[in-house]
Parts: sequence; structure tokens; C-alpha cells
Amino acid sequence: MSSGYNGPMIVSVSRRCDIPRFQFDWFMGRLNDGFAEAVNPFNAHQKKRVSLRPEDVDLFVFWTRDPRKILENAEELICRGFSFYVMVTVIGYPPSLEPSMVQTSKVLAAMRELADKIGAERVIWRYDPVILTSITDKTFHCANFDALAQKLSGCVQRVIISLYDEYRGAKQRLAGLEGLGELTMLDTGTDLADMLTAMAKSAKDAGMEIQSCAEKEDFSPFGIKPGACIDAALVERICGREVGGKDKNQRPNCLCCKSVDIGAYGICGAHCVYCYAW
Repeated sequence: MSSGYNGPMIVSVSRRCDIPRFQFDWFMGRLNDGFAEAVNPFNAHQKKRVSLRPEDVDLFVFWTRDPRKILENAEELICRGFSFYVMVTVIGYPPSLEPSMVQTSKVLAAMRELADKIGAERVIWRYDPVILTSITDKTFHCANFDALAQKLSGCVQRVIISLYDEYRGAKQRLAGLEGLGELTMLDTGTDLADMLTAMAKSAKDAGMEIQSCAEKEDFSPFGIKPGACIDAALVERICGREVGGKDKNQRPNCLCCKSVDIGAYGICGAHCVYCYAW
């Protein structure tokens, strides 16, 4: 069965779970098999076979909070003829929000080493989502983002941010933390403009372009342009092939180009409280 995807084959690994952190051995096994089965997240009975052969895959886009497995296997992936870039989410929230996060210093070190190996353009930092609470308020984000930007300066050229979107499961988990007195959710209010302006300045000072992800609001007045995580321009530079249009399967304000995702919801072991995927 074919993937059903026409045009350059971009395989997303994965929006739905952290395959590079928790299932990378599975992924490498699928490369050996030459395919993976992708399950429709809205209908478990619908499956399609996605070719993972080097001659069929133009690009892998990895999404992760811990790129160390990718780093360990980067040379093998390259030798086997695969192109890829890596988006790494690093925020450093308190354990009440990120109970199973890898030590930030280890993630940053892996990002720097990965940039040395595959190039800074192919290592993208995600600061996502920006959630405002009594323990992660404007002051927290301005200082935290600036510190991370300084540490990643020179090995990252782009940072992507997005604001927290309320999904049912995340809303319930956060309400539970509020009930325990661990935090209080804050309204963005007037703090938003000041915070985004400060973040844009920090990114610029660190030599990074800052973009927003799938936001309804235009943050351009604050120095933050709308961007795409699976970015057609970057894909075309890496692959040398023209990419065809916006991915209509994503959220209305998402600017990503077409890809095929091989992940599954509900299996990520990170259990970040604010996450939409479990």
C-alpha cells in the first residue's frame, strides 16, 4: 500500500509522540524493514504503509525533547542516504509541569554537538508552549528564554514559539494542579506584548530568527513573524526539490507544508502536563 502522498516525501517523526526520545530503536527497526504503518488518529482501523526507503524519503523531520539518540545515529542515517533536520523543544519548566524532562544541560550539549555534525540550520529550537502561570509568569519566561538563547547562540539559527492552547486533557490536568495549590493559571493580558517583545530581542541578540507557530494573532509588531515547523523553504534548500502547498490536515493557522506522520497519540512517556498528545 502506498503512502497516498504525492510530491516530495517528507516524513514527520513525530507531532504525536516523542519517537526520537522513547521509540528510536523502533524507528531504526522500521528503516531496516523499509516501511512503517501509519494509523489514522481518528480511526484506528485505517492504516497506510509509508515507505522508509532512502529512494522514497526526501526528508525526515524529527520532533523531540531529547536529541541524543539522533546524535548517536546521525552518521548512520547520513551514510544510508537520508536527509533530515531536527526540532528540539527546550523550555525548562518546573517538574510540576514537566515531570519527566531530561536535564536541560544535557539537551543543550546534544544540540550543540548535533549542530556541529549536521549544521546549525538543521537544528531548530522550539520554545513551545509558552504557558503563563503563577510559577511561569512573564518574568520567568523573559529570563528563562534569554538564558537559553544565550546558551544556544551560534548553534541554532531559528527558534519557534507558540502560546499554550487549551485542550481538554491538558485543561483537566492543569486544573488538578490548581486544585492542589501548586499553581494558578494567569491571563495573558497586557503582559503578552512585553513578554514577546523581550523574547524577540533575546533571540536577535543571540543571532536567531524567531517565528511563531500556528497562531491566530499576528505577532509581527513584536518582532516575531509567523513561521512553519515543516518549512517549505528549508525543505527545498535541503532536498533541492520544490515542495507543493500547505498541509491541509493541520490546524487552520499552521503554515507547514505536506508531510506524512508515522507517530501515534497517547504513547509518549514524557507526560508533560500541558501536552495535547496524551
